[in-house]
Amino acid sequence: MGNRLSKIYTRTGDDGKTNLGDGKRIPKDHARLELIGTLDELNSAIGIVLAHNPTTPSVKACLQQVQQDLFNVGGELCPPYYSVTTSDKTSALEKTIDEWNAELPPLKEFILPGGNLKSASCHLARTICRRGERSAVTLYALEAFNLEILRYLNRLSDLLFVAARVLTKESNTQEILWEHERR
Repeated sequence: MGNRLSKIYTRTGDDGKTNLGDGKRIPKDHARLELIGTLDELNSAIGIVLAHNPTTPSVKACLQQVQQDLFNVGGELCPPYYSVTTSDKTSALEKTIDEWNAELPPLKEFILPGGNLKSASCHLARTICRRGERSAVTLYALEAFNLEILRYLNRLSDLLFVAARVLTKESNTQEILWEHERR
């Protein structure tokens, strides 16, 4: 592949704009860059989950694949446009959710993020993913793109929720249930 990143700083973004893959310059606060940046943040948050060394092999393998997928989604959102996010990727997330969920106790109340570092980190990734969904909706209203990205992000946030539950179970800690105040 060669040296793709031979020079880390270029100074071309010092004016508050950045280049897209097609050479077009856009402001760094553009909705497209907001989404790409949020996906980068999400990928980093998933990296933190993985750094906590989950011992459930399917969680580790799935999250490593998600990191690869998120890089591909970021590339897909940067011209020249190409589509790699397919319904198969979303279906794979659904299959994994169903497999993991089958091994968990049924939910009777909302769960508060926390319990242990692995689970809490996964909940943080889930909330970043939800922000990514919102950013994707904003961008889609301005500029259409592969709609499967929205579906994938929606399912990914669900997967991260279930993964947090799996990580709580793996650590033999209790889920923290919301204590709903009733009047």
